[in-house]
Amino acid sequence: MTDTAEFPPDDDPGREEAPAGWLRPEDLAAARAQLPLVYVDAVPVQVDESGDVVSVGLLLRATPLGSMTRALVSGRVLYHERVRDALLRHIEKDLGPVALPQIPASPQPFTVAEYFPTPGITPFHDPRQHAISLAYVVPVSGDCRPQQNALDLAWLTPEEACSDTVQAEMVNGQGTLVRQAMAHVGRLD
Repeated sequence: MTDTAEFPPDDDPGREEAPAGWLRPEDLAAARAQLPLVYVDAVPVQVDESGDVVSVGLLLRATPLGSMTRALVSGRVLYHERVRDALLRHIEKDLGPVALPQIPASPQPFTVAEYFPTPGITPFHDPRQHAISLAYVVPVSGDCRPQQNALDLAWLTPEEACSDTVQAEMVNGQGTLVRQAMAHVGRLD
């Protein structure tokens, strides 16, 4: 049996505790500077009765500089959180509590995206960090409404979502993920 060390309590009265699984902002900044973080990207889709993808949901967001961009559902996987739970949490956060995502019992990503703080290494870029993102196509069957900092949710045909016009509205490589997702489900050659 191995002995464990007892650490004294933190006596800093100004230090706030973060919710379980969350890092304080300064701890997150330190982690981002030193190691890759795990994320999930979800491409929300609507399917017909035979399971074919008929529309793709893209969020409209404002950047800190005031420009408008199209985006996917995306976010960090928390410590001690299953990937499935992270997908559900981020879909609910961005699409609302009644989006009714249909995540399989054993979710498998259609690709793994590597986001780097240095542009040009891969098609994916995140100026804040090096992140590894597991990307999923997630059918939703409920009432989806933009939440949090999303201004709008547009349902586009797969062809519209992959068009050059819409792709130009997406940043940091998420347009590439949409095209890869549509190729994965057989809607793009």
